[in-house]
Amino acid sequence: MPNKANVKAWKAQLVAQAEQQILKLTDSDQFKQYLNTLAKFHRYSARNIDLIYAQNPQATQVAGFKQWQKAFNRTVNRGAKAIRIAAPIIKKLTPAEQKHLDTTDERAIVGYRYLPVFDVAQTSGEPVLSAKDFVKENLADHQNVTSLYNAFKDYLNQQTDLKVSEVPLATLNGAKGYFQPSTNEIVIGGDEPDNALKLKTLYHEYAHSQLHGIKSAFKDRPRAYQETQAEAVAYVAMQNIGVDTSNYSLGYVATWAKDKAVIHSALSEIQQVSNKVIELSDGLTKQLGLQEAPKEPAHDLKKLSAHDLNKSYQGLQQQVQQATNPQQKSELKNKLNDVHHEISERTQKQLQAFAKKNPEIKQPDSEPDQSLKR
Repeated sequence: MPNKANVKAWKAQLVAQAEQQILKLTDSDQFKQYLNTLAKFHRYSARNIDLIYAQNPQATQVAGFKQWQKAFNRTVNRGAKAIRIAAPIIKKLTPAEQKHLDTTDERAIVGYRYLPVFDVAQTSGEPVLSAKDFVKENLADHQNVTSLYNAFKDYLNQQTDLKVSEVPLATLNGAKGYFQPSTNEIVIGGDEPDNALKLKTLYHEYAHSQLHGIKSAFKDRPRAYQETQAEAVAYVAMQNIGVDTSNYSLGYVATWAKDKAVIHSALSEIQQVSNKVIELSDGLTKQLGLQEAPKEPAHDLKKLSAHDLNKSYQGLQQQVQQATNPQQKSELKNKLNDVHHEISERTQKQLQAFAKKNPEIKQPDSEPDQSLKR
């Protein structure tokens, strides 16, 4: 068993590794991976997001060993390497400790322990469904992107002290939009033909209003710092709803964040605004009916005709062969097994019914004929 010094050194190395990963984010692909992680783990602390990314940049959803079993009916694969995240150690304080710490709080964080969690790709079992999966599919439709843009704009105008207006792109000198701190106003190029880019611009300017408004603690940050933050929030928000703006967003970020110091400092402050934007978007997409439950014909197989059941089986076989993502392949195999089981059950029932109606037909012996020889 490792001694306390070794454990302490390992913890320090874990945190240092996370720090090094962030400092490498001047590369657009790595930065994209980090922002993807941020979008998927927006409820984690910034420290744990960094730890998850440092250990597994491809992680999409993590949970503890027992949580996967109880909450998701999935099991961790044999030999899977755990991801370690920090959890606070909370202790009830004695009167002497309260006096020493100069606090009246009954409990306090006295340290951290590192708990093991596993990514969904390291598990097998029932598919893990998320409302965002359905939002992603629906928002591929042009009209739904427009609907979310209009809903977000209306929300800001009606429920906040911000004013959002539109002007022709020709009047913006090449910009897509801007935020004016003195009037607390967001202006968007109303005739932008790419509706996804128009929505992203609204997210970008909203991020400016929250991070760099007159009353914001970060209002005096340098321009490169501010633009890096605003576009990072916009990218995270769009990624969250399943619209990839990386070709535009990451090039934009790279233009401003030319050194590691800018990225390292800017990223530590974008999480709370990203959280807020994600929560707002999730609420609006729900109101718009874009988070409707998916159709799951695989769970209603008994209602399918024999023709449709066989067609489903053939289609799933082809999808399994073409799938490259391990999680997707596993889910498709589970569906294929369900269809196979239903076909097998129907066949057995048909054979039994046929045998009952035709008792004159001799049934095969229960034991194979041992006299046959080659």
